[in-house]
Formats: sequence, structure tokens, C-alpha cells
Amino acid sequence: MQVSPMIELFLKAFSLSSTRLHVPLGITAILMGTHKVTHAQGHASSYRSSPYVFQSLLSFLELCIILVRSLYLWLLFMPSFITAPLASMFGGRFRQAWLHLVHRTLELAGAAFIKWGQWAATRPDLFPRDLCAELSKLHANAPAHNFSHTVQMVERAFGKRLSDIFSEFEERPVASGSIAQVHKATLRNAGSLDKKKGPMTVAVKVRHPGVSDVIRRDFIIINWAANLSTLIPGLKWLRLDESVRQFAVFMLTQVDLAREAAHLSRFLYNFRSWKDVSFPRPVYPLVHPAVLVETYEHGESVSNFIEFSEESHVNRRLAHIGTHTFLKMLLIDNFIHADMHPGNILVRLHRQTKEKELTKRKTSISRTQPHLVFLDVGLTAELSNKDRGTLLEFFKAVALRDGRTAAQCTLDFCSNQSCPNPEAFREELEKSFKFWGSREADVIHPGECMQELLEQVRRHKVNIDGNVCTVMVTIMVLEGWQRKLDPEFSIMQTLQNLLFKQDLAESLAYTMNGIMAP
Repeated sequence: MQVSPMIELFLKAFSLSSTRLHVPLGITAILMGTHKVTHAQGHASSYRSSPYVFQSLLSFLELCIILVRSLYLWLLFMPSFITAPLASMFGGRFRQAWLHLVHRTLELAGAAFIKWGQWAATRPDLFPRDLCAELSKLHANAPAHNFSHTVQMVERAFGKRLSDIFSEFEERPVASGSIAQVHKATLRNAGSLDKKKGPMTVAVKVRHPGVSDVIRRDFIIINWAANLSTLIPGLKWLRLDESVRQFAVFMLTQVDLAREAAHLSRFLYNFRSWKDVSFPRPVYPLVHPAVLVETYEHGESVSNFIEFSEESHVNRRLAHIGTHTFLKMLLIDNFIHADMHPGNILVRLHRQTKEKELTKRKTSISRTQPHLVFLDVGLTAELSNKDRGTLLEFFKAVALRDGRTAAQCTLDFCSNQSCPNPEAFREELEKSFKFWGSREADVIHPGECMQELLEQVRRHKVNIDGNVCTVMVTIMVLEGWQRKLDPEFSIMQTLQNLLFKQDLAESLAYTMNGIMAP
């Protein structure tokens, strides 16, 4: 197919404009390209360019899709944007209604926006506490895709027919989230893939059709909206532009299932000698960015023990195991499961029998021992040596009620700190810590103090590295459900006890012995 120089130069300019789908830059590129056409008319030549024309048409189609999607999302989010300044000014029932509106809007917007809401709920340093509480209610329960897509994805990923890999495969998924859904299946030739002989029950996680493209397009739109929000005075307090930059890293870990498999392998190695903690095991080579086969883990949600909490050996043990699991991740491994909410934790109960000699005869005593299984490890956190050291100093300052040192550590959590008035932040935190150390504040739980501290971080616009904040929020989440299991056991207090050991090796040994003890 022959095309004129004018058309070809226009197509080149358009292709350049839509390469990364940034519309403002694209418009500029189109204008520059068409301007060059006037200088190229005298140098007309004919040559074949069908592939380039095809690529340009695809780019044009992609741009059209994004523009249509942008229009739909703009109409969807417009009520939330318009009423945001009013919610900030009037508060009360009006703000509650606005929070519910935001929640519902994100649900209707799709996978990327649901994930953004779930991530935002873990960032009280960026968003108000009531907004985080509302967004924490977001559930990624998405409609399941057709079974035909599951079959197609599995066969494409592993190059075999589904029936050649699995002897049984449940058509109905056991769960469906915004990124993928999970099927229960039985491997046909488990012996060739695993040391275990006989049938092997597995969980097959399959990514939804087109979810990568949808999230990529939506992320471009989210970035546009965040940059636009900085121009609207009533929306500046949301700090959307800053949150989107950090959200990008979060999304990368959620879509690539092969990355999750790598995380599982690393956790399995780190906890290889721990008898009370386990993770699903990826079944290699059945691992692909769009499909992940892992061992199917049985158990009861830890939420059941929390909801019907009672003073018992099992509940106290669960709190003990959960705390020391996290402390090992933080203090020893520097590789932290950053999504340790109750929905991602299963409990298995084992009966252990011990022989004890009572009086002059041996007696068999049976006791229930809990075992924790941690799921969904797509979101993890690792700290730099600097941030790790600063975080430990921060916790020491919290234990000593040294508000000024805690404030300085918080300011040091970001190398490009943009807090407008650091001294005001130090003074406010010092005042708060003095109150928390008084007798009047004895009833305030350490987790609540941490929440108030992050609220002050937000008010003073203090920047905190995303991984550091993730660790803080993970501690608060653990503190919340472990307090219900055992009111006398505190992860903050345990961490402080470790930090004030004279020898760090002694602290780490304490952690290991605590979890490994029978």
C-alpha cells in the first residue's frame, strides 16, 4: 500500500503522540509533525509502510478507548469531586454521605480503582482517618470470568491441555478478586512435580481477561486526574498526586502472579524451620505471570477466633505466633508480608500429646496447638538499611515517650522531605508524647497513639516512604486483631522489649525462642 508523504508524516507524528498515551504531549507531537509536513511536500517519495500504518491505527484505537473510558470515569467521579470541598467544610452527616459516595464510586470504577482504594486505606499518613476507615471496607469480590477463559489461559501459559495437567478441575471458582480468581484442582502427575506421592490438591489462580490492559489504561487516567486535582484548591488536601506515585509500585506487585510465586518461595525459605507458621508453596514449573498454581491450604479463618474471642490457650498462642512472625520478618529477614489482615490468615489446630509423670505414674496430656498459614503475599515491604535503623530508633523514642526524637525520625523517613514547618511538627509531637506518658493517658492503647501520630503526619504534610508507612500500618493491623485475641499481649510492648536488650543477638534469639517454644 502506497501512502503520500503528508499522510505518512502525520501518522508518524500521531504514533509518537500516543506511544505512552500522554495526551498533552501527544497533541504537541501531532502539531509538530503536521508542521513538518509543509517542509516535506517537495521531497515526496513512495515507499512501503504497511506495518507502520497498522501500528498507527492501533495507537489511534488505543487512544480512543482511553478517551471514552476517561469520559465515563469523569461522569462517574464528578459527584464526588464536586461535593469534596463541601464535605471538608461542613463535616457531620454530609461528610459521612460523601465517604459512602466515594466508596461506591470506586467499586463501580473497576479493578484499578478498587485496588487504589484498598491501598489508600493503608496510608493514614496521606489521607484522613475516616476516609481510610471507609476505604478499608472495599472488597475485591469481582464477578467471575467464564470458565472458557480459565481453560484458555492455563493451556496458553503451560503449553498443555487442561486435562493433561489436572485430573480434576472445579469449574466454579472458590474466590474471585479484582485481579484474578482461584479454582480448586487436583494435579494429574503430582509425583513428577512434587516429592509427595499420590493426588495433590492445588489452588489455581488465573488472571481475569484483559485486566492488565484495563489497569494500565486506568492508571494513566488516575495519573491525569491526580495531576488535575493539584489545580483545584478544594482537593489539595487529598494529596492525590503523591499517592499515585507510590500506588504505581503497589500495582506492579499485584498483577504479576509470577512475582507472588517468588515472594512465596522467599517466605518458605525464611520460615523453613518454624513449625507453627507456613505459606502456600508454588508448584514449579506451573508458574506464569497470568497463572499461578500453588498448594491448596486448608484451615479456618483467624477472624472466627477474633469474633468469638474468649480467654483460651489457643487465642493466646495465636497472638504470640502472629507477633513473633512479624518481628522475625522485620528484625531478621527484612522481608515483610504487608497485607496481614485477618482475611489472609488461616488457622489449623493440631492435638499434641505429651507424656508427663504425675505422682508415680505416667499420664498422657493432650493439648491443642494452633498453626498459622499466611496467604496472598503479593504485597511485601523491604526497608533500606537507613530506614530500618531509623524505624528502630523511632520505636525506641515511642517507648521512651521522647516526642522530639520520634518527630525527627519521622522527618528522616523521606530523603526529599517537603514538610512546610518541621519545627511545628516536632513541637506538636513532643506535646502529644508528654500527654501519652501521663497517668491520664494510661487507658490509651499504643495502637491508638500510633494512629494519632500518623494523623499529625498528614496534617503537617510530612512525607514518609511508602515501605516505612506500610510497616507501621501492618503493626497497627496486627495490634488490632491480636488485642482481641489476648488483651494482655502487645506487639508494641514486645518490640520495645526487644529493642532495649543490650545485645541485638540476644533480642533475635529471644524472638526465635519465643516462636519455636512448644
